[in-house]
Amino acid sequence: MIGVEVYVTPSVGIDGAIRQLVEDFVVEETLVDGSRAEKASSKTRAVLGSSSIKSHYLLCVLTKRDWDMFKALKTVAEQLGTNVRRIQIAGIKDARALTSQYITIEGVSAEDVQKVNAKDINIHPVGYLRYKLSSYYLLGNNFKIAIRATKNSESTIRKRIKETIEQLETVGGVPNFFGHQRFGTVRPITHLVGKAMVEGSFQKAAMQFLAKPSRFEHPESRQARMQLQATQDFEKGLKNFPKKLRYERLMLKHLVSKPDDFIGAFRRLPIKLQKLFPQAYQAYIFNKFLSRRIASGFRLNRAEIGDYAVSVERSGLPLSTMYKIANSETLTEINKAIAAGKMRVAIPLVGFRQRLSFGIQGEIEKRILEKEGTMLGNFKVNGMLEVSCRGELRTVMTPLNNFSLVEISSDSVNPSKYKTKVHFMLHRGSYATILLRELVKPRNLIKAGF
Repeated sequence: MIGVEVYVTPSVGIDGAIRQLVEDFVVEETLVDGSRAEKASSKTRAVLGSSSIKSHYLLCVLTKRDWDMFKALKTVAEQLGTNVRRIQIAGIKDARALTSQYITIEGVSAEDVQKVNAKDINIHPVGYLRYKLSSYYLLGNNFKIAIRATKNSESTIRKRIKETIEQLETVGGVPNFFGHQRFGTVRPITHLVGKAMVEGSFQKAAMQFLAKPSRFEHPESRQARMQLQATQDFEKGLKNFPKKLRYERLMLKHLVSKPDDFIGAFRRLPIKLQKLFPQAYQAYIFNKFLSRRIASGFRLNRAEIGDYAVSVERSGLPLSTMYKIANSETLTEINKAIAAGKMRVAIPLVGFRQRLSFGIQGEIEKRILEKEGTMLGNFKVNGMLEVSCRGELRTVMTPLNNFSLVEISSDSVNPSKYKTKVHFMLHRGSYATILLRELVKPRNLIKAGF
């Protein structure tokens, strides 16, 4: 459903489940200067050169437990009496998790944020900056994960994890698929909404978002969607949709008064969420491109003729705008640079400005787009130009940093089974669930917490 069709490792998984408890999935953001966001941190280091002298932007650590990112930011903004657009983040974090990250808030003081009082949200002021935070300053995320409900013995778990990690090291890291949360974990429809937007069918996009049910969601939500699908009655839908479906209700309120203005309904949503829809469709196509590359037997740590290869900076982050295209003259030189860790193979994250690969990889990409019925120019979204996608290059693999198997112990939540704790760090834009998928090899994604 989300384009992830293959494993890159042949090892047997340990089985088990993630996210059985919120605290099983801990995420701590790391910035390019090495600063690490930790809950209630008492560290006094000057993060990104911040100081105690008041300036335009207040840098804070935001810790949230089991909160959707956008809802958490809106709650903080409301308590501060400011617009949510005055809060900047470096990266979106998981909802069902305990996450700590840096944020900047425009025009508030350290004293102001200490008054924020919301359940399972904590804001710790760090200092003031003259500039706002963005993804440019994000290096990656540290993960502390507990995999529960594993039936295998401790020695089997240890052996299988060791084999999988060795196989990942051989291929050069973790396949850089977009993870399940990019598409919606319980109801993976974000990319379907995005596809309809890219096609210019905003009514279809709106009905996908509002009325496409999932058997895995809460029965009350599923029933409300099914009724809306059958009746197309927005006023009735607004009465039926549970309060927790906030974004759907925002759109329905608009459609009650303007039943044909589907673009206007989408514009009631936060702009970052509006953009997520076509971006999720980009991600789906990227996943298809990468799945087909792996299934075709092409290596992830070696370029073929026609491949893009991007430069890598000292921090390990790829420089997607600095690239070469492998041809018969440059292939040897590019593969030497890849082996030395100075370049990585990349494929397109499609958009109206990004060309496809060349060679055999390019043929794979063309066939997938033809089957999708999508052209690159469609990503300039007529009617909603603000959500258009220019496209860029994304590496086919991402390095696995500081992996450690911390502990295997009895699982108190699942008696007679084991709990495995692992720690690791991934660069920005990469998904922990993709590594965990290789370790676990889940038989049922939903039951396994993915």
